[in-house]
Amino acid sequence: MSTPKRKVEILVISDVHLGTYGCHAKELLRYLKSVDMDHLVLNGDIVDIWQFSKRYWPKSHMKVVKYIINLMAKGVRVTYITGNHDELLRKFAGFELGSLVIVNKLILKLEGGHAWIFHGDVFDVTMKHSKWLAKLGGVGYDMLILLNRAVNRGLEYMGGSRISLSKRIKNSVKSAVSFINNFEQLTVDLASANGYKYVVCGHIHQPVIKEAQGEKGPVTYLNSGDWVENLTALEYNEGAWSLYRHEDTAGILDEIETELEQDLSNNAMFDRLVSEFKPFSS
Repeated sequence: MSTPKRKVEILVISDVHLGTYGCHAKELLRYLKSVDMDHLVLNGDIVDIWQFSKRYWPKSHMKVVKYIINLMAKGVRVTYITGNHDELLRKFAGFELGSLVIVNKLILKLEGGHAWIFHGDVFDVTMKHSKWLAKLGGVGYDMLILLNRAVNRGLEYMGGSRISLSKRIKNSVKSAVSFINNFEQLTVDLASANGYKYVVCGHIHQPVIKEAQGEKGPVTYLNSGDWVENLTALEYNEGAWSLYRHEDTAGILDEIETELEQDLSNNAMFDRLVSEFKPFSS
């Protein structure tokens, strides 16, 4: 007997970084299959084009893409907001195909006011003036995640608790903390100045929902976090936002995935995906 899905009107995820070692694609797929959504907002850095390599594209990453295509086929509204790691898609802003649309920002009218949703890299000085440094940092971050996994396996073997090296580094470096605080306040001030009730971002991998004071009034600041270390998402339902934090369910059998799909190769899955995509373009 299958577990009933939770109803969610709007689901926001960001910073999945498909195509990198740090991406938790299996966990994301379990989560997506656990909710029944009306609108899926992909708020940037879903596919990591910066670090994309044919040598590393696991089946679990392809399954995430395939599942999102299946959602589109069922009529779920999907909005892809471009980020910095998938910035090549910005040339396609305004593109629509079936229930999919690619944009650089999204304004939604919600209960109590409007929500301004965008990735957030536009406020990153490093992105504007030293993109090569940002890309180098992305590679270093991926390596840190791999090191972190090895450390955690050792800690678990010895009976210890898991740690996050990247979080410890961020929290111990004053400049990183200052950047996050400045990023949040800047987005709040701009949202307030434009009359928005909510501002929803990604980019900095810091999941949170909090009330903040802007220059022209209060604003609810939200960040969807990521699927590299935090495994978080934002959910909007019945007039309220909530922050979802994924719990490891690696031992639970996937009731939806068929044995056939488990045995398919990446090439076979891609061929099937293309065939399913054809109705949207006809």
